[in-house]
Amino acid sequence: MSVLNPDTRKWLEDTGFTVGDEALWQAALTHGSLGEKRDYERLEFLGDRVLGLAIAQWLFEQSEAPEGKLAQRLNAIVSREMCANVARGIELADHIRISKQARADGGRDSDNILGDVMEALLGAQFLDNGFKASRKLVNVLWRPALESGAGESKHPKSALQEWAAGNRRKPPEYEVIDRSGPDHAAKFTVRVSVHKVGEATATANSKGEAEKAAAREFMERFG
Repeated sequence: MSVLNPDTRKWLEDTGFTVGDEALWQAALTHGSLGEKRDYERLEFLGDRVLGLAIAQWLFEQSEAPEGKLAQRLNAIVSREMCANVARGIELADHIRISKQARADGGRDSDNILGDVMEALLGAQFLDNGFKASRKLVNVLWRPALESGAGESKHPKSALQEWAAGNRRKPPEYEVIDRSGPDHAAKFTVRVSVHKVGEATATANSKGEAEKAAAREFMERFG
């Protein structure tokens, strides 16, 4: 008996996934708000590691950059924001199984949920087909990010830290000044300040992304 919606199975296969155990893939697409026995969280944990290793191997083979530069690019390419961008590119949102309330709260367009489900699908691909097949798919789906040079420029928070030190200022201080929305679609507003220079604020779907955006805004204003 088929577990997956036929349209979803076709979408998975057209995207490049190889579906064997349908229950596994059903779990990868299931949000916890449905209250079902299996959801994507454990698979997301696994897929995060699969993605990291696949990208690390690609960078190692394609670049002679030192460890620090490789780590900088890796962090950008496997970020939640990048995973969500890849998910949007393959129209993943249409196939996420999520409660009506969570959907109404914007869950299907949340970077956190899209990124987590994207990684859960990689976890399912790994369990069903092994690392070689998973790495091949990652190289296809993440190719635009890999070839665009994502992560080659310095992370905004690192850039701000170095700017403050270079200008003999105290290190930047980050503070969450607002958190709104339900847990699965939370919005964080962060303020970054440098003593005797100024401050900037930004809002994003995670604390880390809000800090990064605030640092970028600060550098554009004062750097």
